[in-house]
Amino acid sequence: MKELNELLVVLTVVVAAILMVFIITRYSYLVKKAMIERGVVLNQNNDRFKYLDIGCIAFGLGIGLVASSIFTTMELTEDTMDLLIWGTILIFGAGGLVLAHFIRKRLEK
Repeated sequence: MKELNELLVVLTVVVAAILMVFIITRYSYLVKKAMIERGVVLNQNNDRFKYLDIGCIAFGLGIGLVASSIFTTMELTEDTMDLLIWGTILIFGAGGLVLAHFIRKRLEK
């Protein structure tokens, strides 16, 4: 019975993820279609630096993960260690996002 519950939870999460992707994709398609029918010019400059953002955030998260491994060697309580590890990862991820912003501003000039 426990295995059936676990399977049901996993199946529900997968179906929910697929449904979210479908709804977002369908909505984006309908919005773009309506804009084209009304003659609105679509601006494609937003996608120009998409991979720069993703790369800088991933780099920041990776550096945060490496930096947070320092806390695993210390004698800390589990709650404190979890807080420091996740905090470090998120701070470095946010730093990657800020770095991507400044790089984008420099490249747009």
